[in-house]
Amino acid sequence: MAELTNAYIAEKIRNQFGDAILSASEPFDMLTLVVNPSIAHNVINFLKNDSEIQVQFLTDVCGAQFPEIEGQEFCVIYHLHSLTNNIRIRVKAFIPASNPTIATVSDLFASANWQERETYDFYGILFEGHPNLTRIMNVDEMDYFPLRKEYPLEDGTRTDKEDKYFGR
Repeated sequence: MAELTNAYIAEKIRNQFGDAILSASEPFDMLTLVVNPSIAHNVINFLKNDSEIQVQFLTDVCGAQFPEIEGQEFCVIYHLHSLTNNIRIRVKAFIPASNPTIATVSDLFASANWQERETYDFYGILFEGHPNLTRIMNVDEMDYFPLRKEYPLEDGTRTDKEDKYFGR
């Protein structure tokens, strides 16, 4: 068996999925894969069931929004951990705001149930096939998703932050 380096794992995944792996990098020595959203579930399933990599733990599923990237405004980020090999892997899938949908991984990891519900609750990302995709943190009556970058951070009419108040 070859040594499980980030480069070896990235190459193994590229051999399996080809061009659907859009990029592989190592920020802070953590293998980060950007994948086509249509195969995100398959990549995570491969990482879990591969006899060498052995990912057993889904640390987190979270979302991010990049409104300046047209057609890829939302990103679903999966943090995975192989406890056997002490390897951490991050998988990212960018999805459009026009259809913020990606397949659930709750069939692979039970913990994804809650994590996907939280991501839905804050970003409105839909996890196709999720058994109970309802709000978990916010009240059901909310008609918006609070972490979306749809509103300015501050009231543009405020004057208390003008330079004249700070001696500038």
